[in-house]
Amino acid sequence: MHIKLLSLSKNQDFKSLLTGRKVSNKYMTIFFKNLSNKSNNYLNISFVTQKKLGNAVLRNKIKRRLKSIMSQLVKISKINFNYCYLIIAKKSIINAKFVDIKETIINDYKKIK
Repeated sequence: MHIKLLSLSKNQDFKSLLTGRKVSNKYMTIFFKNLSNKSNNYLNISFVTQKKLGNAVLRNKIKRRLKSIMSQLVKISKINFNYCYLIIAKKSIINAKFVDIKETIINDYKKIK
């Protein structure tokens, strides 16, 4: 089962997600909210890495890691497709191991259900 990760594109979607609920950990903050105009066939998720985290290569590496983790989570169906998600990375994610980030995200998505 291959489900596509669909990124948010409109500024109003980002603003409305920031007013929704959130879950934080030492690596990232996850904002989530049920947006009425979004389809449940796709996982609506966006990843944000700020410029203060590092250069473009490092920021893209963080995004690739997060996308990989999310695609693995979708396969084992731990994610609620009714919500749209916004993940904002923190500075501590730079030196973290992939396995540690994955375990933390799995625990956070258990809280979201």
